[in-house]
Amino acid sequence: KRRNQRPTMTTILLSALRQQRCSAHSASNRPTPPFQTRAVSTLILLRHGQSQWNNPNPRFTGWVDIPLTVKGRVEAVGAGQLLRSRGFKASRVDVAFTSKLQRAHETCELALASMAGPHQHTWSSDRIRRLEGLNERHYGIVQGKKKNDPDVLNTYGNDTVRSWRRSLRGKPPPLDETHEHWMPPPAPTTESLLDCQRRVLGAFHDHIAPALFEEEGLPHHPDERAVVVVAHSNTIRSLMAAFDNVPDESVPKLHVPNSVPILYKFDTATRLPVSSKLQSAAGGSHARWLVSAENHREVRKAITGHTLIRGIFESLDIDNNRDLSAAEIDRGLREYLKEDEKLDCVTVAVAKKVAREMSPRETISLQSFEERALAAAQGLTAPHAKESYFDHDPGSMVLDEQFP
Repeated sequence: KRRNQRPTMTTILLSALRQQRCSAHSASNRPTPPFQTRAVSTLILLRHGQSQWNNPNPRFTGWVDIPLTVKGRVEAVGAGQLLRSRGFKASRVDVAFTSKLQRAHETCELALASMAGPHQHTWSSDRIRRLEGLNERHYGIVQGKKKNDPDVLNTYGNDTVRSWRRSLRGKPPPLDETHEHWMPPPAPTTESLLDCQRRVLGAFHDHIAPALFEEEGLPHHPDERAVVVVAHSNTIRSLMAAFDNVPDESVPKLHVPNSVPILYKFDTATRLPVSSKLQSAAGGSHARWLVSAENHREVRKAITGHTLIRGIFESLDIDNNRDLSAAEIDRGLREYLKEDEKLDCVTVAVAKKVAREMSPRETISLQSFEERALAAAQGLTAPHAKESYFDHDPGSMVLDEQFP
């Protein structure tokens, strides 16, 4: 017998997108160009840089409009530089979406300016659209409180507070007009992660998807369009869960670091992700993470396995020809070590082992690099490393500081 199962938010989103696609395409008589390969549009997700409440003793920030730190601004510029170095210049971006909160909006401005580089005329803040639907999850009565506040823990108990942070449906009590961070309607008074998902996916369906797939008057045709979304941890977590069809119980496992670009490519005909799924902490993911020497440590908290290997391969592929030589691997490692002299020993050991086993003139493809890197990582023993981060148990990665 078939059981009646509650549809996930992913199912709802995909159903809505298919309906929208059918109506849009039935009204279009645009001929298909001859010899056309699969048309692909690109969505770039970016969490804002470090804010003043994202410090070692963080708070429940939510809808409180907290600015970036100096480090957060540097992270935003770095994300833009990384995107530009991988071929995503500001001129390629048709439109950018961000929340109504300044930490996301400033990150968006800085990243786009950095993506423009010396060609600042190629972008304009007029291309940035601010959506309240992309705001961070609302934390109700604890909004503004420190996450380890003894009064909060004593009042509600560790288990209850943990459920607010790590479950899909747990939510803090609502705030009211007497709270210092109360906002009038339509602002919520509290939200669970599921409430936040519904709001964010509504914003995607109503505003972002049309710009990505069908809006007229933008610089590029939908078949080659690029849209940027700069938002918050739970906002991006909600979108990724939908795109990757993550089961509801696994959504809280998704970790989104500050200012690390995450790319999704969509078939403009089906409006579904086209990249093959790779291993992630919450199951398979279509996402492609842009890894660099600067963000490597943060990315390791979020992804493992093939996803991380692919990111490292692309960061070492300096000339972007999808092949690596031993010399490129060596140069890439030098860049990593220049940024971080205490670079994770597994990264160094794996990359060195792959390069050492190559002949002087040999080049290897991504597939070959993945196979060799996984084999090298699985073969590592002390003194190289106690364990390989290519083979973490995803459940072991659910650390307290990963949750907003």
